[in-house]
Amino acid sequence: MTTSSGSAGGVPSGLTGVVREHHWFPEPTEPAPRKYIVGLIVAQLIFFIALLGPAIIGVGLKVISIVPAEGTERESAVALIAGLGAAGALVGNVVFGRLSDRTTSKWGRRRPWIVSGTVVMTIGFFIMAIGPYVPVVAAGWLVAQLGANATLAPFIATISDQVPKFQRGSISALVGISQNVGILGGTYVAELFQDQMIIMFVGPSILAIGAMVVFAFLLPDQVLPVRPPRMNLAEWVTTFWVSPVKNPDYALAWWSRFLVILATFMFTTFRVFYVNRQLGAPEDEVASVITISVLIYTIALVATAWVAGKLSDKTGRRKIFVAGSAVIFAIGTVMLAYTNDVTMFYIVEAILGFAYGIYMGVDLALVVDVLPNPDDAGKDLGVFNIANALPQTIAPLLGGILVGIGAAAGGANYPLLMWSAGILALIGAVVILPIKKVR
Repeated sequence: MTTSSGSAGGVPSGLTGVVREHHWFPEPTEPAPRKYIVGLIVAQLIFFIALLGPAIIGVGLKVISIVPAEGTERESAVALIAGLGAAGALVGNVVFGRLSDRTTSKWGRRRPWIVSGTVVMTIGFFIMAIGPYVPVVAAGWLVAQLGANATLAPFIATISDQVPKFQRGSISALVGISQNVGILGGTYVAELFQDQMIIMFVGPSILAIGAMVVFAFLLPDQVLPVRPPRMNLAEWVTTFWVSPVKNPDYALAWWSRFLVILATFMFTTFRVFYVNRQLGAPEDEVASVITISVLIYTIALVATAWVAGKLSDKTGRRKIFVAGSAVIFAIGTVMLAYTNDVTMFYIVEAILGFAYGIYMGVDLALVVDVLPNPDDAGKDLGVFNIANALPQTIAPLLGGILVGIGAAAGGANYPLLMWSAGILALIGAVVILPIKKVR
């Protein structure tokens, strides 16, 4: 792996202009290198096949294999596992994002974490695969999420490092597409190897290690010219905080993402059981139904994400795409409350995929545009990722309560869950509108 060419201190080639006051590196003004873009998208795709297959189907299938089908014990087990893993993601993304901002390795700021985090994730998946009890599986998911976010925080921060503002919508769209195609690939892997837990959990993760190693070679990583001052405990605590008073646009974007992701995970956390209970699919057909639904969702998403990203870059507008897509997503989520057969479920998944494609195609670009300090992109994106991770902790707990309210013995109140999620997504759309820094 070689550091980038350019001025002293490892400033990447293609970055021009005067270095900003108190900033180590100038804003990127030239298009991002093609090899970086290709490496980013391919690595993201393989990484998310490894991470989200277990997250979407693998955890549910593992719980089915070790927890009896009595009452809502399985939902409770998934809530525990998902909640603990999300807590690890919340802490890990912020801490490792900050560490990557301050890393002075000769290999660059981001590379060491991108590779080593994927290795730790793989170890966590192995623990999950062989775990005979729910606490062991939960511990494995915690380790896997810590490792995954040690990779993701610096990985996504490279967009701020390498991509100029006029190109961020397109790159955001490609990242969103690869992530969701990765979800599709992960569900196929999970379905194919649902009876072979080690292959399902560990196999794709080993491939992800290789993909991140290749990306590390392709990345024109930045190297800090001097060692940053040592941080005290109080400064580390502030790592988890960005002032909403000083950065109101960032705060509004944070709350919008939080609400939309909370709405999303209030459904996806319980999707395996929704398909079984609400739609009446037999247990041995659940994985197949979900795989087909994710395929439909992904096709709709891919069809809209790239177009939305390009239009956003061309028009210079972000808010209308993000807010509008969140409204459509809210409508689709409420429709799930009235869905009682697999065919209708597939139709609603297409609507959700259409909406989320627009959202994913533009929202990351909006977020990067409102970052307080690009030199602290790892830290600030880490704080922003709390809006991704915290809902994953809350959704299983809140959703677990909602599905039990007014439910018949042995049943689950999924209509209440979907209405609640839809309202949250709608509020997430409204919160975007007051942002001033972007149009």
